[in-house]
Formats: sequence, C-alpha cells, structure tokens
Amino acid sequence: MADKHKHVDEVSGVETTGHEWDGIRELNNPLPRWWVYSFYATIIWAIGYAIAYPSWPMLTEATKGMLGYSSRAEVSAELAEAKAAQAGNLERIASSAVEDIMANPELKQFAITAGASAFKVNCAQCHGSGAAGGKGFPNLNDDDWLWGGKPQEIYQTIAHGVRHAPDGETRVSEMPPFGDMLTPEQMQQTAAYVVSLTQAPSQPHLVQQGKQVFADNCASCHGADAKGNREMGAPNLADAIWLKGEGEQAIIDQMKSPKHGVMPAWLQRIGDPVVKELAVFVHSLGGGE
Repeated sequence: MADKHKHVDEVSGVETTGHEWDGIRELNNPLPRWWVYSFYATIIWAIGYAIAYPSWPMLTEATKGMLGYSSRAEVSAELAEAKAAQAGNLERIASSAVEDIMANPELKQFAITAGASAFKVNCAQCHGSGAAGGKGFPNLNDDDWLWGGKPQEIYQTIAHGVRHAPDGETRVSEMPPFGDMLTPEQMQQTAAYVVSLTQAPSQPHLVQQGKQVFADNCASCHGADAKGNREMGAPNLADAIWLKGEGEQAIIDQMKSPKHGVMPAWLQRIGDPVVKELAVFVHSLGGGE
C-alpha cells in the first residue's frame, strides 16, 4: 500500500523517490531480487578470482595468485611441446634431399606447412602474401620460370639468390643495353615483333623487320622462337607474362636500359632446412614442374 505522504506518479501509479529536478521526478522501481543477488555473486566471484589468479599489478610484477597459474608458463610449455613434436620431422628434412622430401607424403606436407610460415616472414615483402608477385617481382603461382620450376631448381634459386654478388653460386644473367647498338627504328621494329607473339602490335608492318633484328641480336639468349633460355635466365617472350612491364614502350625501355633485379641468397640467413621447406612450398603453389 502506497504511503499517502509520498508522491505517486499519475501515469504509472508508482511512488517516486521524492527527488525532483526541474519538475522531473524519479520513479521508485527497485531492481528485482534475483538481479541484486546475481550482482552480489559476481562481486564474490571477482574477489575469489583475484585471490586465486594473478591480478593486481605491483611495482615490478603482478600478484602471483594462490593457484600459481601463469599464462606465459602455459604458452612456453605448449611451444616446447610443439617443438618436441616437430623435432623428428625437422631432423629428417635437414638430412634429406629436396626430391626425397617430395617423395614422402608426410614429410612433404610438413614442409609445405612450415614453408608457408617461412614465406610470410621472409618472402611476402617482395612476392606478395599470395605469392602473386608484382612489377619486377615474379609471380610464383604461374608456370613461367626464369631458372626452372623443379624443386631442386627452386631450392638453388632461393639458397643462392639472383645476382647476389657475395654468393659465388648465385644465379647470374645480364641483358646488355641496346641503346648504343640499335637505332630507335630497330628497337621499335623489335618491340613490334615481340608484341606480335602474343597480341596485335600497334604497327604490324614493322613485325617482319623486327623479326630479323630479333634474330640477329636477341635470339642468342631468348631463343629463335623467343621462348627463353633457363640456363641463362632469359625470359620467355612468347607467353604474355611480363616481369618488367607490358607493351611496346616497356619493351623498348627494357632494351634501351635493362632493369636487373636482385634476390638475396637465403641459405646463410635462414639455414638449409628452411630453404628446403620454402622450395617445397613454392613448388606446391601450382606452378611447380
């Protein structure tokens, strides 16, 4: 029964608390008992949690908690367990040739998984997170390989790099600048011929002349059919896959002043087992031979 001395809201029929602000009154609606008890329970639970587990920050460290639990110790134990589980496979990879790893389904799958992680750390900065490359950086998903796409060939490229001077076994290829050897007209003719191998050139009448210029100056490296030479790192010009730029002007620019990329040698940086894992992973992307 409402106290007759207390104000009752006319709309809701509920007593007000007696507080008033600019004519606005507060209804006196206490929280349900179950909610209040639940709130008290969470307070008790929080106090117990703070006592049992590390919680309160001190000057140099947090309180230890009566249970002595440590998330860092838990993570360290999980890492140690993972390393122990991997130890056998890591030893087998270290002592096996790339071809032997490829022939062992279990070891191959382990190498692919490990290689994917190593790729993100060491290779994605240039080749992209999906290994699709970019201008000046090869796409590792396709089947166009400058130095060969077999597992051992990929291993060799990763291990010793490309044009990495400190490594005596690095891949080396140098395209000479033709700006002083060919006239502008001859370079236009050559570009028209190269483009004609995959699409229509802007000046079709230059193709035949360009074919002869190509045979005299370019075929020794790129081959008479312009399909490249992997022993020399000369790219295939007849597959519409372009590393330095697409189009006649890009071809002329490359002939005039060639761009030579450099890939570091990774063997000394990350070790032989990781290089093998990377080689197996790259081969598995779909373009490996």
